[in-house]
Amino acid sequence: MKIHDSRWTSIRSRLPRSLALVVVLAMTVAGCASPDASEQPDDSTTVPAVAQTETQDEPVFVGEVTLDPAGGPIGTPVSATGAGFDPGTELTLTWEDTTATWNVDMVEGKFYGREFTQENVPLGTVVTDDDGAFSMDFVVPADFGFTHNVTVFDGDTVLNRAAFRTDMEMSISPTSGPAGTPITLTVTGMGYGYLENSWQLTYDNKYTGWVSAVTTDGSATAVITAVGAPGPHILQLKHGWSHVPYLNNEQSPRPDRPVFDFEFTVTDDPPVMPAPPGEQGLPVTTAAVPSDDGTPAIWTDLASGPVGTPLSLFGHSLPTEPLALTWYRQEGSRVSGEGWSETGIELGTVTPEADGTLEFAFEALDDLGGPHRIEAIDSDGVVVAGTAFDIKPSAFEVENGVGPAGTLATFHIKGVGWTETANIYTLVYDNSYIGFACGFNSQGDIQIILPLTGEPGYHYVDLYPAIYRGEDIRGAVNFRLPQLTFADDHPGEDLPAFRFVVEVTDD
Repeated sequence: MKIHDSRWTSIRSRLPRSLALVVVLAMTVAGCASPDASEQPDDSTTVPAVAQTETQDEPVFVGEVTLDPAGGPIGTPVSATGAGFDPGTELTLTWEDTTATWNVDMVEGKFYGREFTQENVPLGTVVTDDDGAFSMDFVVPADFGFTHNVTVFDGDTVLNRAAFRTDMEMSISPTSGPAGTPITLTVTGMGYGYLENSWQLTYDNKYTGWVSAVTTDGSATAVITAVGAPGPHILQLKHGWSHVPYLNNEQSPRPDRPVFDFEFTVTDDPPVMPAPPGEQGLPVTTAAVPSDDGTPAIWTDLASGPVGTPLSLFGHSLPTEPLALTWYRQEGSRVSGEGWSETGIELGTVTPEADGTLEFAFEALDDLGGPHRIEAIDSDGVVVAGTAFDIKPSAFEVENGVGPAGTLATFHIKGVGWTETANIYTLVYDNSYIGFACGFNSQGDIQIILPLTGEPGYHYVDLYPAIYRGEDIRGAVNFRLPQLTFADDHPGEDLPAFRFVVEVTDD
């Protein structure tokens, strides 16, 4: 592994956070303009707004505090020393901790980006000696990377602070294996700011996808597929605010951001094949049975699963009269100009038993992914009881996946969602991102017809979840890009990726 270290000493690491943010903002404004100004945050929002727990707006600093070392990765032992404080005073040292979340509205299907809050987490307390000095050791906690303030408090009063820079690290495992080998990327210390929170992966100089760590406190795990002829292949992880990697980072307003280089060696061993597509979806989940307290209730035996899942709907405490069972779905499109709306499909009419119980067998409809309300409605149109079933995406075998270059193969998945965080899948061919497909207008059904390309042999095709669009003034522009960290950090929904293999013949 190689890390390109910056020749620039970070000004930010030597300043209080408020001043450091002003410096970063000023340098950003002076740097390169975004090629798409409409998607670039304005100057007032380029630095994320965060909630602080300090009670002083402008503390008057007392004494001095030093950290040794002043930077390092997560787990680094640090010695904090202070001088110039009142003798015999109990002081608290705190670590500036950041919590981040995705802001999504699942009812309206909207994506609003990232949200951040900060708090000062106690590292411990010390009592100054007769000279007003102190020392305390601590270990850098698992957290977002880059600058953190270590603050000295006397009660609620801020006395002083020092900056610690948490270094970002990355590794891959394994480092060799045949084509098709799953390669696991592990990242720690990723930042939360918009110039620190979006990292782009390339494989042999081909763009593969982006890595995030919003809900995972700066740590990320992603799995890609080893591809290519036997021999060394180069993976690079770089920051990229606007869609793709930023290539001349050494000349950027933030040259302190590292670039990671790794080499993976593809061996001559037999290739590794992905699991059959039908086995790659998320596992079905069982539903909770509501307590029988006399309140009418219905529920399905399973809470989630793919299109076509056999289901049994049960009920208790229901009126003994005919009830219409209705399945609800979204229909329409974001781009047709006609919008979309929720409509109902009748599954059937049933009459509960004399004791108010009900059992009704059906299959999950061929429909959009996501939760679908199911209601029992009486003859007056009154909803007696309701539940929901969550459709998850599923995949089928590749059609025409073997043949000479130019053969048109079809990649087929169902259960694609309708929200801005679930309505598209992105396609990566031999670790090269080539485009996306939408499933909203086709009611969750995506069929991608793609010509086979490349040298004779096996080629790997991956379909990754992505974020279609939204508002994200505090984050990078990550729309319509493969999210490699979908498993742990996708906003809104739990979604699978799908991995396929095709074969180009020399016929």
